[in-house]
Amino acid sequence: MNIKEIKEMINLMNENSLSELEVEKDDMRIRLKKTANGIEGFEGAQVLQGQTVIAAGAKLQAAQKAEEKNEIKTVEIKSPMVGTFYRAPSPEAAPYVEVGATIEPGQVICIIEAMKLMNEIKSEIKGKILEILVDNAEPVEFGQPLFLIEPL
Repeated sequence: MNIKEIKEMINLMNENSLSELEVEKDDMRIRLKKTANGIEGFEGAQVLQGQTVIAAGAKLQAAQKAEEKNEIKTVEIKSPMVGTFYRAPSPEAAPYVEVGATIEPGQVICIIEAMKLMNEIKSEIKGKILEILVDNAEPVEFGQPLFLIEPL
């Protein structure tokens, strides 16, 4: 079920003066309810269009988490080539960066091996590492996101 379908249900409620509507589709259940005062709350509910409440279980929670991520301005550092991603200069060495680390422009953040050449990948921005999107020694493609950065 997508936002367009939910908006259609809201319009259906408004056009027919319905105060409550419950729909079950696939593995998702949505309950819309209006009160005389505006909004009636539900545990784990999300408000949509200022007067309707939606309770949709696990899929709604996943959407909320995605929205929370989008609230923070982020930049992806992408692979400039095809190769093998390495977080450290050697297997016994410490990784160049960890989640939560602050990086500076020009700082080496990983290595990509291509045709037996080790290519240092440097940061172009100052920021904080929010997420490392690739596992060590994993093959990467050109343009594949490697790191999620919060610019500082």
